[in-house]
Amino acid sequence: MINRDIVIIGGGPAGLAAAISCYENGNKDIIILERDNSLGGILNQCIHNGFGLHTFKEELTGPEYAARYISQVHALGIDYRLNTMVIDINKDKVISSINETDGLMQIQAKAVILTMGCRERSRGALNIPGYRPAGIFSAGTAQRYVNIEGYMPGRQIVILGSGDIGLIMARRLTLEGALVKMVCEIMPYSGGLKRNIVQCLDDYNIPLRLNHTVTKIYGKERVTGVMVSEVDENRQPILGTEEYVECDTLLLSVGLIPENELSRKALVKINAKTQGPEVDECLSTSIPGIFAAGNVLHVHDLVDYVSMEAALAGKNAVKYVNGLFKPGFSIIIEAKNGVRYTVPGTINPNNAEDITVVRFRTGDVYRDAYLSVYLDDERVTHLKKRILTPGEMEQIIIPKKWFAERPNLQKITIMVEKE
Repeated sequence: MINRDIVIIGGGPAGLAAAISCYENGNKDIIILERDNSLGGILNQCIHNGFGLHTFKEELTGPEYAARYISQVHALGIDYRLNTMVIDINKDKVISSINETDGLMQIQAKAVILTMGCRERSRGALNIPGYRPAGIFSAGTAQRYVNIEGYMPGRQIVILGSGDIGLIMARRLTLEGALVKMVCEIMPYSGGLKRNIVQCLDDYNIPLRLNHTVTKIYGKERVTGVMVSEVDENRQPILGTEEYVECDTLLLSVGLIPENELSRKALVKINAKTQGPEVDECLSTSIPGIFAAGNVLHVHDLVDYVSMEAALAGKNAVKYVNGLFKPGFSIIIEAKNGVRYTVPGTINPNNAEDITVVRFRTGDVYRDAYLSVYLDDERVTHLKKRILTPGEMEQIIIPKKWFAERPNLQKITIMVEKE
């Protein structure tokens, strides 16, 4: 059994930022466990630009953004293990992992930071009729084939789902000479950032079919085409709207799911809306000493926010190891009227920073609406928003002084209001 103060599971952008934060806040007894053969996570295959505008005040590609953190990890001498699969973690913070060099390795940690990221929803979750031919890929898998392995997944492409990876791959495949025939989205709005719709679809005249989905896949050995249908307000196909589209490849960009099998093994309480751990203002989960940050917690739109969140988790993991957490009551943060969830879900005023950043997504598109914050029944924030959309994360700042002014505060409510 190896003893470590802080174990970080996952060496992507969240894990790297968390490790550096732990070090900078005074704890050097850190180890990162990463299952891939390099640090950096998903950023290594995201060769497009648009990263780092908040963190570094300049536009970087994914590998460039990751390299800045990797170089810091190397410079600080932070320990890490590559090609290391964590196979178990329990509520006592004992981590079991395996790799070719160390074999089966058990680590007793004082604190654990979960930064495993997320995975793509697969075809199996969609129940699309048809055989199982070659030519069906998740958008992230196709991105890895093109950007890292150097293979083209196909030449005539239909993309189902308008998440950011799907939009970015529509542009990427077009630049590589493929014909992207359309992007179909079952919802009446896109699941991606507005800038990606403009830069990846509009600039290349790629059609975005809202309220449309793929209802059948044709081909036995290889995809030969798909049936695209319009859907009604209940997202059910409308008879008579079917259109056959010839293609040799179907990419799926139908959502991301936080990777929380290990969290469940540790008996961490999972939020039904985010599919990530429930956390407080310190990003502490329901198991004391286990923290979570990044896409394992909730799916982000910008990696800069992942890094900020992970740095907070690292700082608080050090405080926990040093015994600096203060007991106290928790104020519930309620998501209401169009707000799907909030991260964090509770705040302990005794451990809160001067400001607490609460991030969330809406459940629908709202135009010319307001984001309001209520402290019990008192409205204290009423922000006019030209547009709110599920594809873009929102945030509200909760200053600590509110708690001092209201010692009996029970609940914070964040909601969308029309006026």
